Amino acid sequence: MIGGAVSSVSPQAGDRPNVLLICTDQQRFDTLAGYGNTEIDTPNLDRLATDGALFENCYVQAPVCAPSRASLMSGMYLHNHGLYANGVRLPESVRLLPTALAETGYDCGLVGKWHLDACADGRTEDKPAGFRVWQWAHDPYRGSSENAYHRWLATAHPEVYDLVLGQRRDRNRGRTAGVAGSPIDVVPTEAHYSRWVGDETIRYLTGARPAEQPFFFVANFFDPHHSFGAPKEYLERYRPEELSRPNTVPGELDAKPPILAEASARSYSGHAAGYQDYSADDLQQIKAAYYAMVSLIDDEVGRILRVLHEQGLDEHTVVIFTSDHGELLGDHQLMLKGPMMYDCSVRVPLLIRWPGRIAAQTKITELVQWIDLTATIAELTGASLPRCQGRSLLGLADGSASEHRGWALCEYRDSGHPYDPPVHTTMVRRGDIKIIIHHGQPCTTRRRTGELYDLATDPGELMNLWDRLDHAELRQEMTEFAFDVMIATDDRSQPRKAFW
Repeated sequence: MIGGAVSSVSPQAGDRPNVLLICTDQQRFDTLAGYGNTEIDTPNLDRLATDGALFENCYVQAPVCAPSRASLMSGMYLHNHGLYANGVRLPESVRLLPTALAETGYDCGLVGKWHLDACADGRTEDKPAGFRVWQWAHDPYRGSSENAYHRWLATAHPEVYDLVLGQRRDRNRGRTAGVAGSPIDVVPTEAHYSRWVGDETIRYLTGARPAEQPFFFVANFFDPHHSFGAPKEYLERYRPEELSRPNTVPGELDAKPPILAEASARSYSGHAAGYQDYSADDLQQIKAAYYAMVSLIDDEVGRILRVLHEQGLDEHTVVIFTSDHGELLGDHQLMLKGPMMYDCSVRVPLLIRWPGRIAAQTKITELVQWIDLTATIAELTGASLPRCQGRSLLGLADGSASEHRGWALCEYRDSGHPYDPPVHTTMVRRGDIKIIIHHGQPCTTRRRTGELYDLATDPGELMNLWDRLDHAELRQEMTEFAFDVMIATDDRSQPRKAFW
């Protein structure tokens, strides 16, 4: 098994830092200045990046929510932890970070999304072992009776609640995509889901935690997930016509696997509007709303970091900012997410600040994976996760290591809205070469095909080299390497007692 198990000897309690994990939903890697975006306004996240380490090439283990989040909380690849698709429950046998941290003396809390179980149709996720604070709210839309955001909104802003979720609600409040979002997306900032996550995080930091214990707190924002809407004051920060246009070229999908054209016509296996349903102006308005959502989160992160400083906690708290996957946003003539493995979908921001240990303005170019973040948190806290397949990032971050594994793996197993026939894709990136295998029989009746990109010469992933005769040898080499990666990443953590 590549990537050793993490089972550290627990440090002394006074030596263990607090860990504040701030995670967004569906945020592309290129939505911060540190990743080259000059259009977006994110001063607080940019400052966080400057104060610590920015990982330029962090890949998640799945391009959709639940499988990706299961990998982060378990430290395991998709084919090992068992939560292969949205709507699937994570097996109870899988050990998670909050359980491990609570056993080492950490006070653990969460506000916002969790999504390691089915959440549709009013379902509620039970509080996992290890969490003392559990302010769960899957999303701001149709929710269960246990949606903590809805309970807060009904009490703190009853007029807003009545307008968007109560008797006066808009019948379209739950639509999954579109221009201008749904009514719950555009409520005043003080009533917004993202403000609620910020408020609850601050409430925890300022008194809702035992001062004598180190803490592990997860602030899970739902934005910049679709629907594409934001409070008016944030939308006004951006002019759609001045923003960059989608990354694509005419006829781009002609030389790519057929599922991409299918998804271009209708997203989510026909359950949501596709790229082709929007005009060029619509796409620009969607991008502006997406940026507005990120800017709202940026302001909330700024509020949280200020309180962390005021409470005297920032010097002894590791702050991590990341996202569970990206968003296509019109690039490659596609919207939302699914079986697509472009960088805008599976490469995410990763910032880690640890004063005194990680130098300011650290930039790391090595390929890393989301499960490496799991291993990092385990090392920081002395938590035991014997099945964790990640490799700690602390060596890269503090300069004591200069190399990592050199490749990244991402899997999709009909993981979003089911397709007919099913769609299964596997991505492996090694160096500048990325291969995406679109699997065929026996796992599906679809024809086996794929994508092959040289990111050194084609960073926008516009030219598919899969069927190019002059790249046949490279395709064969990468296909064989991908097969070896799948075998190398099998879960072989169960101890072998004897030879027979």
